[in-house]
Parts: sequence; C-alpha cells; structure tokens
Amino acid sequence: MTDVLIVGAGPAGLSAGIACAQHGLQVKIVDEFPRPGGRLLGQLHEEPDGTWWNGMEEAKRLLEQAEKLGVDIDCGVSVYDAAKTKEGWSVSSSHGNFEVPKLLLATGAAEMALPLPGWTLPGVMSIGGAQVMTNVHRVRVGERGIVVGVNILSVAIARELQLSGIHVDRMVLPAQNPVTRDAGNPEKVFQSMLRVAHLAPSTFMKLGSKLLKSKTMQKLALQFLPGIGGIRMWGIPIQLKAAALEIIGDKQVEGVKIVKINAKGAPIPGTEKVIPADFVCIAGGLYPLVELAAVAGCPFAYLPELGGHVPLHNERMQTPVEGLYVAGNITGIEGAKVAAAQGTVAGLSIADEFGKLPEKNLLSTAIETVEVVRQNATIQFHPCIAQGRATVKNMSAQHKSDA
Repeated sequence: MTDVLIVGAGPAGLSAGIACAQHGLQVKIVDEFPRPGGRLLGQLHEEPDGTWWNGMEEAKRLLEQAEKLGVDIDCGVSVYDAAKTKEGWSVSSSHGNFEVPKLLLATGAAEMALPLPGWTLPGVMSIGGAQVMTNVHRVRVGERGIVVGVNILSVAIARELQLSGIHVDRMVLPAQNPVTRDAGNPEKVFQSMLRVAHLAPSTFMKLGSKLLKSKTMQKLALQFLPGIGGIRMWGIPIQLKAAALEIIGDKQVEGVKIVKINAKGAPIPGTEKVIPADFVCIAGGLYPLVELAAVAGCPFAYLPELGGHVPLHNERMQTPVEGLYVAGNITGIEGAKVAAAQGTVAGLSIADEFGKLPEKNLLSTAIETVEVVRQNATIQFHPCIAQGRATVKNMSAQHKSDA
C-alpha cells in the first residue's frame, strides 16, 4: 500500500520521496513530464565561485537515490483531481485513481505570457521552452534570436543559449500595457537586475551595482544607460530603454520591431526599428502552479513577493488541510536548491506524522537548512522572500487558530 503520493518529480518531489523512503514509507511519485527532474533538466549555469551547476546531473543523482530506496516513479501521468476522504486522499489521474493517506503537491511553477502582436508565429516560444529544447532535447531553436522580457530567469537562460552556440542578438523589454505592467517599466526592471549584478562577468558592473543602493542613484543611473546600445552581460546587449512593439514575419519569425523608450517606459516617436531574427523568446517570469491545491480545498494568500497566489502552509510544509503538504515553487518562486531543501522538510514532516521519525531534531535541522540555503542562494527571484515567507507562516497559524 502506498503511504504517500507525491505530485511532481522535480527537486522538491524527489527530495521529499527520498526523505519519506529513508524512514520506511512506501512512496509513489507521478509527473506529467516524460522524464523526472522537473526544471532541473534544463539548468546549466556557472556559480559565483566558478563551479558549474548542472541540473541534469543533479536530477540524475536524486533519481538514482530515490530508485535505490524503492520509490515508485511514474512519468507521463496527469493529475486532475484530489478529494479529501475519511482515510486520506482520493487522487484522480490519467492513469487511474490513487487512494493514499498523505498527499504532497510539488507541482512547481509555470511561465507567464507577455502577449504582443505576432506572438503566434512559428519561431516564437517562452524562454523556458527554449531552455528545455536546447538543454534537454538538444534542439537548436534558431540562429539569431531576440529575448522579449528582462528578468532574472531570462538573463540566466539567455546565457545558457549562448553557451550552446546560439546567437542571442539582444534582450529588450515588452511594450508597457496593463498586462506587462512592471515588466515594461525600465525603473522596476533595473532595480530587479541589480540583484543579479554579482553574476555579471564585468568587475565594473559588480562594483557599480553596490553603489546604487538608493532609488535616487538608481534613477540617475537609468537616465545615463545607453538606449538601443544597452549594457552588456557576456556580450549580450540588455536594452532597458528599448521595447518590442511587434514580432514581424509572414509564415515564421523574420524580425522584431522595437522602439526607444524613456525611463518610465513611454515610447519615443520616430525611433522604431526592425531587428532581423529567426526566433523570439518571450520571458514574463514565473508564478506558482497551484491549481491542484485549489481543487484540493487549500486556502491561499496572494503575495507578489512569492510570485502570486500560494497555498497556506507552515514551516513543516503542512497546509491547513489535514494530510495535504506542499513543497517547492508551488509555495513561492525560488531556486532548485531551496525547493530540494523544502522537499526534505516535507518528507520528514510526513514521516513524523506516521510516527516513523526516530529523532525529532532531524526535522528541526531540516527546517533550519531551508533558511540557510535561502540566505546563501545565488539568485533570488523576488526581493522580499523572507517577508513573504513570514507572512505565509503567520497566516497559516492564524487560519489554524480560527478553525
């Protein structure tokens, strides 16, 4: 009999499965993707200390460890319903129903779209799609591309595409509108990019970012940023004062019409220009993939500092719904290392609920490890992660006391 069903075979799900299995629980993990690993499969970047983070190797390590412990992993399975029962959970999937005492949702995150004219042309893809095609399937997405949307994720993946021998001609903002909002605001984007300046190959950029602590200095610096020329990271022009108006092409992508914009994101008339390209990556950032948690009846909080709506949960990764746990990017957008650490906490928490945890300090140590990993994270997707986490914890405690 399966003790716990885990939905999602990414870093959180695999780590949770390992922690459960190490303490004698029967674990089944399902994932709709054909291979385990989640977003780890597409990740490849250089850390500030010069070492390389190879997501595929990390996924392989976790998978081998899980399989040695007897974790049953089934891919190509879509879960579409989860209902509470007297005994636990009844979970419906494309491969039948599962009846389990405990359910862990580690469904990860999804990409936000930034619609603009021409975005349905062949050759237009999400930045995450380009990452998977390049790093997982080894498919060359094109010869010369433009990235629309400048954020922490898109900059990292643009570098990965470059390392694969693909020419990223430039990165520009989307035109500002009610959908793109902050993504089309040069001031907001500039502030977010200062958080990853430590990854820049230029010593000048690293030092310069440390001097731009005040908003006044940031606004002044933005005024002097080059327009169409942009600043460069790894030779890729990042143009915070240029926006994409339209993707040009007949039967496929042929170019992108861009325009100069001022520091507020307003277009400057007469500065339109068409840049040749045969592929375009749209980068709107990530949001927690929480639909299944909603179906399961979990209460939510909307916290922009965590990426959007997140299910309420405590530091043990328990939701207010009995027997339902969450871990990874479903709880807020962070990196794979944080997701894996959260998965370990969730797995130990579940083992504790079954009375299988021999030492209580294992769980408290794992909870502390999450904080250490978070504080040492190379990249933080949002500036107020700690504040968001504290809010969720307090709201979850309040919900429990009100119940």
